[in-house]
Amino acid sequence: MKNYVRLIFSLLIATSSYAKTALYESIDISVSKHILSNGLTVLISEDHKAPIVAVNVMYKVGSRNEPVGYRGFAHLFEHLLYQGSENFNDDFFKATEQLGATDINGNTWFDRTNYFQTVPKNALDSILWLESDRMGHFEKSISQSRLDEQRNVVLNEMKQRENIPYQGILQSHLQESVYPVGHPYSWSPIGSKEDLERASIETVRQWFHDYYGPNNAIVTIVGDVDTKEALKKVTYYFGDIPASKKPYENKVWVAKRSEQKRDVAYDQVPL
Repeated sequence: MKNYVRLIFSLLIATSSYAKTALYESIDISVSKHILSNGLTVLISEDHKAPIVAVNVMYKVGSRNEPVGYRGFAHLFEHLLYQGSENFNDDFFKATEQLGATDINGNTWFDRTNYFQTVPKNALDSILWLESDRMGHFEKSISQSRLDEQRNVVLNEMKQRENIPYQGILQSHLQESVYPVGHPYSWSPIGSKEDLERASIETVRQWFHDYYGPNNAIVTIVGDVDTKEALKKVTYYFGDIPASKKPYENKVWVAKRSEQKRDVAYDQVPL
């Protein structure tokens, strides 16, 4: 019986590996890459199956870029960028929903911050204008009331995670156990309560200047577009945004462990 089970397991692995190989070999996605004079990277892929376009703006900044005292700033800034910009000083979600957008969201991780949505093809100009205004003209829209509001939202997210048994505890223990002290992956993107409470308009503006320039971003457009026309639109809306200085980066190194380590986590769990 054991040999029979082993045989089935081996066959399943072999079949699965073959299926994945065959499937991946059949995928051929054509993507064109362009770099504007201000350093903005543009990726465009045509897909004419439906009259829609997915637009993703990725900034190469995440929690690993946070120096001591700034834990959680990447995630906090993600929230703030949805509150408006200089020439559209209103809720970003409201504007995109009125354009017929779906899958509207943003997320922050160790190495990047994403802002994305899918829109009808005739709304591409509007989305590119909104995204370019956030990239080039966000600074004047930030206010103390907006900062306080979004700080409370992030702190509430932190509390929610802490109240889910094991979730917040396990992630923090895992990162602290796998990565040594000071490694850029040793803290969670959700950040530190103390650091978030210390965030000021000045520090938020500095984060914008340091990391939200076109030379630290990638605009990806996928959908029912013509590559030349789409590139022309991106150049029109983003091309005059000045590049930022070289952003600060924490040094990243491969974390190695030469011995076994055990950790015990305690949490309140409903019985």
